[in-house]
Amino acid sequence: MIGDVMAVVNGWIENFGLLSEAWRVGIVVFALVFGTATVAYIASHIIGALERKFSQTKNLWDDALLHAARKPVVAFVWLQGVYWAAEVAHRYSDAEVFKVNDSLLQLGFVFVLVWVVLRLIKEAEGILVSPLKMKQPMDYTTVNAVSKLSRAVVIITAVLIAMQSLGYSISGVLAFGGVGGIAVGFAAKDLLANFFGGFIIHLDRPFKVGDWVRSPDRNIEGTVEHIGWRLTTIRTFDKRPLYVPNAAFTTIAVENPSRMTNRRIYETIGIRYADVGQMACIVDDIKTMLKQHEEIDSDQTLIVNFLAFNASSLDIMVYTFTKTTQWVPFHEVKQDVLLKISDIIEGYGAEVAFPTRTLHLPGGVRLSGSQSDESSDKHAEASSGKNAEKSQNRQTTGDVEDSGDSE
Repeated sequence: MIGDVMAVVNGWIENFGLLSEAWRVGIVVFALVFGTATVAYIASHIIGALERKFSQTKNLWDDALLHAARKPVVAFVWLQGVYWAAEVAHRYSDAEVFKVNDSLLQLGFVFVLVWVVLRLIKEAEGILVSPLKMKQPMDYTTVNAVSKLSRAVVIITAVLIAMQSLGYSISGVLAFGGVGGIAVGFAAKDLLANFFGGFIIHLDRPFKVGDWVRSPDRNIEGTVEHIGWRLTTIRTFDKRPLYVPNAAFTTIAVENPSRMTNRRIYETIGIRYADVGQMACIVDDIKTMLKQHEEIDSDQTLIVNFLAFNASSLDIMVYTFTKTTQWVPFHEVKQDVLLKISDIIEGYGAEVAFPTRTLHLPGGVRLSGSQSDESSDKHAEASSGKNAEKSQNRQTTGDVEDSGDSE
């Protein structure tokens, strides 16, 4: 249709006999490109105005749709305009490049449509996980997995449609994929194992992005940063990235401390054997203190008991749980609890025991160190006696000289 219109315009210009055929075609092509740019500019501003207007409403999906369609619509206008210009040029030219106009238009339309859908998926992902836009935002890991799967489906479908547009048989491609898939499966079994491992992680959700995980079977511990289809990125506590293939999570045990309900305080405190008379009172006061502590969860197991006669202490077991699960506040609570236990022990005149040893010797046995000490004492006394005599002699001599001088 556009070719017929341009032919009429070209014939009208030709009747005036003003320009050659090349100039007339150039003017028509320029007019088409200029008109395309004008329409694209107007379309972009119209969609922008609609975005600003619909942003004032409570419905978020119309904003997402307009934002996703804005650039692809402009691209579609340019695609159609360039196609019309190429059709006009093809009418007056036998160049081989213009013979693929229809195929390029079909591929361009598929590309624009896929672009819209992919942008819409991205906008939907941002809305579903945002606490500012949703009252109950969905889990990021789940939404991210569905988003990736949706993108893969859209891209695969677009590739098949594009191949069909180029004249390839989809049934042949699928048959080749079925036969070649077996060989590829054997060659890339580890890659497929990681892919299905990632699928299991997204399905079972043993952890999500931001969780602290550790494995007793492997040297794995840190915060999950990203869950991909091939591997999972974990940031260890020394700030190093750890890349774990997803297949590993199907064969190892994984702990998720981020989902703990409480943190445990489990300590053994010993007092001296001399303080055995205060043991019962100390135990009762520690138990009362823990029950009244604001940061201790009294609904969980709480044990304070005299545990055992140890080598140099009477041991008290303290077993309780804090309300907080945060690492730093937990240690602050634990410090407060231990200091209060220390105050209770001191309040009864008792002391916290430390390793001691008493050595009993039979009568008449003296240590070599004691004999050495006695010898040293005797030597010191003899030396001091000699020094005293020398001092006395010097004093007498001085007296005699003084008396001689006076005479």
